[in-house]
Amino acid sequence: MDQAGQRKIIHIDCDSFFASVEMRDDPSLRGRPVAVGGSPDGRGVVATCSYEARRFGVRSAMPMAKALRLCPELVVLRTRMDKYKDASTAVHRIFRRFTDRIEPLSLDEAFLDVTGSVLFNGSATRIAEAIRRAVREELQLTVSAGVAPNKFLAKIASDWRKPDGLFVLRPEDVDLFVRRLPVEKIFGVGPRTAEKLHRLGLRTCEDLRTLDLPTLMERFGTFGQRLFELCRGEDDRPVQPHRLRKSLSVERTFSEDLATEAACLALFPELLEALATRLGKQQLDEAPSRGFVKVRFDDFTTTTAEGPMSGLDADALTALLRTAWARGGRPVRLLGVGLGFRSQRMPQKQLPLPYGSP
Repeated sequence: MDQAGQRKIIHIDCDSFFASVEMRDDPSLRGRPVAVGGSPDGRGVVATCSYEARRFGVRSAMPMAKALRLCPELVVLRTRMDKYKDASTAVHRIFRRFTDRIEPLSLDEAFLDVTGSVLFNGSATRIAEAIRRAVREELQLTVSAGVAPNKFLAKIASDWRKPDGLFVLRPEDVDLFVRRLPVEKIFGVGPRTAEKLHRLGLRTCEDLRTLDLPTLMERFGTFGQRLFELCRGEDDRPVQPHRLRKSLSVERTFSEDLATEAACLALFPELLEALATRLGKQQLDEAPSRGFVKVRFDDFTTTTAEGPMSGLDADALTALLRTAWARGGRPVRLLGVGLGFRSQRMPQKQLPLPYGSP
């Protein structure tokens, strides 16, 4: 930490990464709505899309067929992971000019700890500006950056002025900034937790601060501790250059329950493709050791089926879905699928990507 005992954290997020790489390499795509992902003829989903496409309501993880309905002029491109990994390697090479304390989150985003850096007289803001300028000039890509005293706030800050933006949150501004944040901005607060908070009349972090720690723990279990800390802008997690991922998953809550096993099986390839896309974006040093499928039924009971797995095995995961569904045999409101990873560091290997890959 610096002399004041305060970390200086930068979160860098590449703007519409897959689509931006494609538009860089094919200038005819610039200014057009572009989506990268699976085929609209099957159950392909959008991995990422350009900001021009977002103006039509196109979003990541959306079925590609729906994206085309929203934007008939959408240019659909299949994922080309080798190209994106090369671009990511080049971006991270720039990061390493400024610090070796880098925690990659995926191909297109990372935390950088520049606490104690002597570059630019120790200014994290100027370091972030220099990184953004180098990526733009050398790689013809844009990144957004957030500068803050901790990881939680830096990640929020990087999203504040996207695309191609920089937002700096100084320590003296943290309290007022966090008080005004919607509870949905808190890491780990998904739609269901947000709904529960709203029912309690809690819509901002300032509202959340009215509940003491025992009350939060009683209502939200162990997550109550994180809510108590994050609504005050407190996050003591260090940047971990060699962080080991324990699992990776995707899930979807349906607006209408899936009434039958057949309905679940029909939508399952969409989740598998979304998982394949997430796997392709990760920089993984661990080998998968298990696969799992999560099913939540209409009565809110939840079951998880899992088994040994060394990669994304669509047939094996589909079999787990059948097992999980049979335990309830009733309409389903949520499906999830994922892979767990070995606890020890393994030699890096390429994971098979049967969905959403070229």
